[in-house]
Amino acid sequence: METVELIEILDREGRLLADAAAEAGVDAPVPTCPDWRVRDLLSHIGRVHGWASRIVGEGLTEPVRPAVDPAPPDTELVAWYREVHGRLVDTLTQADPELKCFTFLPTSSSLAFWARRQAHEAAIHRVDAESARGGELSPFTPEFAADGVDELLAGFHGRDRSKVRTETPGTLRVRAMDQDAVWTIRLSQDAPRTERHGEGAADCELGGPARDLYLALWNRLPITALSTEGDGKLAELWRERSGI
Repeated sequence: METVELIEILDREGRLLADAAAEAGVDAPVPTCPDWRVRDLLSHIGRVHGWASRIVGEGLTEPVRPAVDPAPPDTELVAWYREVHGRLVDTLTQADPELKCFTFLPTSSSLAFWARRQAHEAAIHRVDAESARGGELSPFTPEFAADGVDELLAGFHGRDRSKVRTETPGTLRVRAMDQDAVWTIRLSQDAPRTERHGEGAADCELGGPARDLYLALWNRLPITALSTEGDGKLAELWRERSGI
């Protein structure tokens, strides 16, 4: 997806998140993150957005940790999040396309990386805020949802820190039924290896619309929301060990 489109999505998703948080109230529990209330969600996502803004805005080439300053009082949390989110959108919009700064996944463009990562960060946590509020979830485009699946499988779970490992090697396939998108994940005692194709045999295949794959693989929908063919133990392995 184009960087400008991802920034537009980040803008939309953050606004929806703030609106849902305001409607839910900061003390509301977050069903998709059982240990959190909305105040914890806003504190987390605000700090992450602020961290990304600093890296991009200052062109930092070495990793830094997110700020650990205390979050604002409950009465100011939603407004604080709106301000931090708006600053991130402005920072990304105004950044040099040739910017070189720290990223934690391989990329050919630092700006594209941060636009993509923060768009998906806001989108998944918008789902959390809307789950706290109750009612229907706002939609995703299939293209954006499939991009989020790709970032998760080929990006996050391509790193050594992925915990999705098994002593018995197996192949898990993920198929977006409303997009031309298939991923084949080789599971073993090592970090998963994801290939963007559907060739060869698979021990288990998970399928569904890209939106359902996106939410289920990020553990915002039960894995049983997807169609499963083959060895369901691999699907269960994902559910148990894939948390980021």
